[in-house]
Amino acid sequence: MSDINVLVWSNDFFLRWHYFNAEFNPAAFEDSHSIIKYRCTWTVNSNKVESNILFFIENIQLSVEFYPALSWVRTIQTTDNLLKHEQGHFDLAEMIKRENLEKLQNKFYEKEFSTRGKNEDQRKQFAKEDSGKLIAIEVEKLEEILSQKRKQYDEQTNFGQNLEKQLEYNSIFDKLRL
Repeated sequence: MSDINVLVWSNDFFLRWHYFNAEFNPAAFEDSHSIIKYRCTWTVNSNKVESNILFFIENIQLSVEFYPALSWVRTIQTTDNLLKHEQGHFDLAEMIKRENLEKLQNKFYEKEFSTRGKNEDQRKQFAKEDSGKLIAIEVEKLEEILSQKRKQYDEQTNFGQNLEKQLEYNSIFDKLRL
């Protein structure tokens, strides 16, 4: 059992079966399941304009994370093809991230947002909280896109069993590493 909490997608990182640490779900149809999420970090700054504190968001970074403690496989199904299919889920999340990061950044960059609070310190603190809520809404939208695309990927590849379709996806995912 690995004690790694989170694995971050990178060009030179590939999943291995020993990263799937959760107990498998005997009631599940699939033979393996990956928990993959987005993590967003950003910088929030504020300006005082007259008596108002306005905040702005900069430096938005988005990463794709795999959660070993929540991901599982049926031990008797640990084939190379199934692992490649699970890597595809990770790669799909990275692809969606790349397709949407600029849109996410443009939603916030060079814009000012008002905040609440009774004094300047409170308004600065609320600016941090409010920026987090705004970002969380957008990350949730990305998670929904990922969920829909993962379902489509599983259906089209028949959970990796349709080797022809899986190879098509593998070819697309390989381009992420160029």
